[in-house]
Order: sequence, then C-alpha cells, then structure tokens
Amino acid sequence: MNPSQSPIVLPSLHVADIELPREVEKLYDLSYNLWWTWNRPARMLFTAVDALTWARYRNPVQLLINVEPTHWQTLLETESFMRLYKQVLGEFESYMDGAAGCWFRRRAPEYDRGPMAYFSMEFGVSQSLAIYSGGLGVLAGDHCKAASDLGLPFVGVGLLYRHGYFHQTVDADGRQQHTYPEYDFNRLPLRPVATHTGREVIARVPLPGREVAVKAWVAQIGRVPLLLLDTDIPQNDPADRPIAGMLYTRGREMRLVQEMVLGIGGVRILRALGIEPAVWHMNEGHSGFLQLERVRELVEDKRVSFADAHRAVGQSAVFTTHTPVPAGNEQFDPQLVRPYLDVYAERVGTTTDELLRLGNADHGEAGQNFNLTAWALRASSFANGVSRLNAEVTSRMWRHLFPDVPASEAVIQPITNGVHPQTWIGPDILELLMRYLGPGWRELLLGQEGWEKVYDIPDDELWTAHLAQSERLGRFLRSRLRDQFARLGSAPDELRGIDSLFQADALTIGFARRFATYKRASLIFTDLQRLKNLLGDPERPLQILFAGKAHPADRPGQEMIQHIFQLSQEDRFRGKVFFVEDYDMRVGGRLVQGVDVWLNTPRRPMEASGTSGQKAAMNGALNCSVLDGWWPEGYDGQNGWVIGGLGGAYDEAIQDRDDALSLYQTLEEQIVPLYYERDEHGLPRRWIAMMKRSIATLTAQFSSTRMVRDYTEQAYLPVALGGQG
Repeated sequence: MNPSQSPIVLPSLHVADIELPREVEKLYDLSYNLWWTWNRPARMLFTAVDALTWARYRNPVQLLINVEPTHWQTLLETESFMRLYKQVLGEFESYMDGAAGCWFRRRAPEYDRGPMAYFSMEFGVSQSLAIYSGGLGVLAGDHCKAASDLGLPFVGVGLLYRHGYFHQTVDADGRQQHTYPEYDFNRLPLRPVATHTGREVIARVPLPGREVAVKAWVAQIGRVPLLLLDTDIPQNDPADRPIAGMLYTRGREMRLVQEMVLGIGGVRILRALGIEPAVWHMNEGHSGFLQLERVRELVEDKRVSFADAHRAVGQSAVFTTHTPVPAGNEQFDPQLVRPYLDVYAERVGTTTDELLRLGNADHGEAGQNFNLTAWALRASSFANGVSRLNAEVTSRMWRHLFPDVPASEAVIQPITNGVHPQTWIGPDILELLMRYLGPGWRELLLGQEGWEKVYDIPDDELWTAHLAQSERLGRFLRSRLRDQFARLGSAPDELRGIDSLFQADALTIGFARRFATYKRASLIFTDLQRLKNLLGDPERPLQILFAGKAHPADRPGQEMIQHIFQLSQEDRFRGKVFFVEDYDMRVGGRLVQGVDVWLNTPRRPMEASGTSGQKAAMNGALNCSVLDGWWPEGYDGQNGWVIGGLGGAYDEAIQDRDDALSLYQTLEEQIVPLYYERDEHGLPRRWIAMMKRSIATLTAQFSSTRMVRDYTEQAYLPVALGGQG
C-alpha cells in the first residue's frame, strides 16, 4: 500500500500507572484513542468497568488508573462484560484497520502526497480533554473525527493548555465566576510523542532574546493524530512555562506568544517527526505564523528570495475565516509585534516593516494593527468562509486585499460547517436511524439519497425516542440545578423541590452558545409580560433552558448572563426559565438531544455559521432562527421557523425590536399551538412530521462528513496536487 494511504502512527511514551490483566490488555489502547467518544458501546464498556468512577471522570485513562487489581478478577468472570469487551475491541480494530476501504481511498486512489496538517487554537473532542472554549474548537474536533471516518491522511496541531478554559459558576446575584483547574496530563487520554530512540520530541521557537522549548503530546482521534504542544516543561525559564497555560488568555503579548508557539512550534514539531504535509490548513488566523516559519525554511535552506518563498508557501496553504466580528479577527498593536518579527526579518531576507505590512487589514485606518486574518489571507491559495452568507460577507470585507481578482469572482469560497452525527445524535434517535436506514447509515452522510427512509419511522416510535432523550435531559438538569443551588445556600426543602422541575413532555426551548452580545441571548426577554403569558399557560406549558459562557474579559456578555439568571429567579419565571452552569460538550450534548426547539437569535449577518442548531436538528429538534449563518441553506419552509427577515443594515435597536416581535408572533401563532395539537393517541402528528423533515433534510447536508468531503474536493486535493509542501 502507498504510505500515504496508511494512517499516521506516532510512537509515544507510557506515562500512566495502568496495569491490566492479559485478557483485557487492549483496553489500554482503546482508552488512548478518542474513538470511544463517538462509539456508545465503548463508553458502555468503560461504564461496566466501574460505573461510579466513569460517571465522575468520563475519562478512561483516569478510570483504569483507579481500578483496584482485585476488581479485574470479578470482571473477567462476568460473561456479559467479556462479551461486550470482545464486541467493542472487534469494532475498534476493524475501524483502525479499515482506512484502505474508506471514501478518500476511493476518491483519490493514486494520491501519493503528504497529509493535510490542520492547525487550530482549540480542539473540542471530549469534555475529558478540556482544551476548547466553544464552537471553533468543537468544529475542529468534529473535523478531525470526520477526517478519520473518511480515511484522509490527516494530522491536527494545537496547544496543550495546563489550565484549559475556565470552569463557570454563577453566584447568587448571577455574576459569572471563573475557576481554572490544573490538569495532570499523565491522567488524560494523551501521551508524549517519542523519537525512534524513545526520547521526548522537543522543538524550539525563537522569541526575542531566547528560545522557548515545546514538547509534543499526541491525542489519537480514531485514525488521526492530534499533536498538542506543551511549554510547561523544565527546559523553559519559569516565566515561559505558562505560555500554553490557558486558552484565550487576556494578556495581549501572552496571546501573541501563544500563537507564535502554535504556528512556528507546530511546523518544527512536524519536521522533527518527519511529517511533510502537502496541505497546511489554518483554522482561523491564530496559527498564521506557521507561514513565517515555512518562509524561513525556504529562504535559509533553498536560498530563494523572500517574495518567492512567500508565494511558494501560499500555494500549499488553506485558510478558513469564521467571523466578520472584529474580536474574532486576531490583531495586535504593531509596536507589540515588532520585536517578535525582528527576530525573523533578517533570516527571511526582508524588513520588519514589510512583515508588518503583510498583516495590514488596509481598511483605511491610521496606524494599522497587525491583523492575522489579513496575514493568513495573503499567504494562502484557498480561503473559505463557513457558510454561504459568511463567505459573501467576508468576501466583501476582504476583497481589497486581492486587486487582481476579477470583481465577478469571490475571493473567499463557501464551505459550510457541519457536525459529527455519531458524536451528537442521542442514543434513542440513533437506534432508530440504524434500524430504519440500516447499519450502513453513515455512508448516507455523503449525500441526500436514502434519507427518505426517515419518513418510514412510525410516529409513535420517534416520539417515544424523543421523550426518552428529553427525560434524560431532565435528570441531568435537575442534578445540575441541585448542585448549583446547594452551593448558593438553598434550604433542603428548596432542593427537594427541584425534583418537580422540568417536564419532559412540556414544550422545551434550548439556547446554548457563547454569550457574545451580537448573539442576543436576551432577545426573548424583550417584552416580559408577553413572555410571562407564554410561560404561564397551564394548558400549554413552556420551559426555556439557557447555557453558555462569556469570556472573562467580556463584561457585556457577563452582564447578559446575570440579567437572564436574575430573571430566572423571579417568581413569574421560576421553574420555567433555567440557566445551566459550566457549558461544555456534555451540557451541549444533553441539550441538543432533549429539547423541542432550538433558538438562535444573532444579529444578522454577524453569525458566521453556528453549529449547535445543526446538532439539534439531527435529533429532531426544530430550529427557530434568524436567517443567518447556516440556516438560510437549511431552512425549507417545513423543517423549522424563521425569525425576522433579511435585514441587518439598519439601526440595531430597530432590528432588535422587529426580531423580538417576530419571535413572539412565531411562538404564539405557530410553535406553541402546533406542539400541543394532539390526536386521539396523544401524538402531535404535524409536529412529528416536521421532526422527520428536520432529520431527513438536514443531517447529511450539515454533517462534518459532507464538510470534510467538500474541503477535500475543493481545497485539499487541488492544493496538494498543485502546491508545494
């Protein structure tokens, strides 16, 4: 087999104190491959090892460290456990050995180039590996999972944060509090990468006055290795060890240094491992400095000019921009960046001023900042937005950087985001898909053909599956609320009262995402009396669940959380409006699997894509959304609802008012009546018909399988076959 058609296997060092009986020794490899995050039988197997420990950590490495040796004998004598072990390990080995039969090998059987290297500031693969904050990271994790499923030669590169992103609590006044855990990497599902001589892999990143050492760890995501760079190592000065300390740190210089470590360190680690990518994919501008390092390589090693080197590295680079929001386009004061670029300028054969110019956004402002989006766009041969609308907006935003491109051509192409169905579809809905679409249903994710079988699912079976997932959400919510209010000092009787909260068969609206002000989480509270009337109807109960974090530096976002939390504690909304603390992948999964309606209220056209609504749709939840991000491509008039119109250029206050009125009218006249329209069997037949249409029309179209296929056909293969590594 061509080496490029084999999964990348990186040697690693054993660091965890795990001892297993010979009969179940393959649990070790399974625990270190995050394939288990999207394989329910694998998670059931870990639960069967020790349910309490699994429930506490949801991390198989920590689980296996904690198992008492005598406990294994009992498990080895339990027939059901051993049967499940053999089943899961059989599936795992078949998956890992099956790359040659995957879609990519069928699509490009003669491909003989290097892998696609995918750089991202954050990766959300599992809540047990908390190196993500939200949508960007979860998208990156889903991208890796789909690349694994499709058999792409692929490697991810990110940073390994000692403290991750913050844990969120809300105090009695609704103020968001931030705590940063300290992770013991030896107890996480990742291991240090090893050289062929069994040593740790270390690279060094030049910074003003010193070099910073970075150590490589690997988290295996199915067939895809994710390389994570660690600076908290003895080789570094104590002042440099915290560089990769926490995700999205407030300090601007520390953020700049993080991004140089990601880009430059990532290139050097790949070189140290002998990995020669054919495609370099920058997921947002955070990793843009990788192109500076690649230019240096060509100038110093191949003796080419700076201009030629810059042009050459761009031929093999892909760049994805996610947002037109200024805060989402990383930029720095030029005086802050200058000493860092000074280190490179002479080595790449140009001036610091020229490097700074390549980072100018050129929007006409004086004293321009160094903008990493502009930098990455100038150093890429293919750039894309993450929805059709986003690509249109960002093409207009950045067209001036491409004066040679005809006005009729887009400078930024659309590849709409998708999500990994096996990760996000709940177990009850998933069981129905496997039964009615067949065990090969995942092959259908590459197109719309075959999804008409969803309409064959009996109404009562779909409704029963949905209610089961809603009940699971209710149990999860009550457990979270009990812990939350016990911490705030609620009396025992108040805590007992939580058992009566949340009705699985009541109309449930979910809203969960980053609390940035343009996402307008509080839009539904515009008219409190009108909302009270909706929530207070005893014949048609309605409940609303909120979850989400605001960045520690985002005061307006934190004030929005406080406002919603305080309203949820008022008598008129208590028990009907809930705020769930510490939004993460597990909270998000529970919500998208259990709610009836997914609410999305961004100020158009500021939402780049938004993927939470896609996850909800795959579970049969119906989207009620502004026509922004992915929804203009997904909405067909029968699989959800639209808030407002196509405006967005007028006064924000007027837009907010009009959208709020549209939301209330849609709830009052369409959503609530339709949900409570029942037949003689108690089934909401027309609602269920919309659920089926949501699943049938949106699952494949907005899967990460389709997304990665599009990247492969529109970007990866054209760039790999025409670019230079």
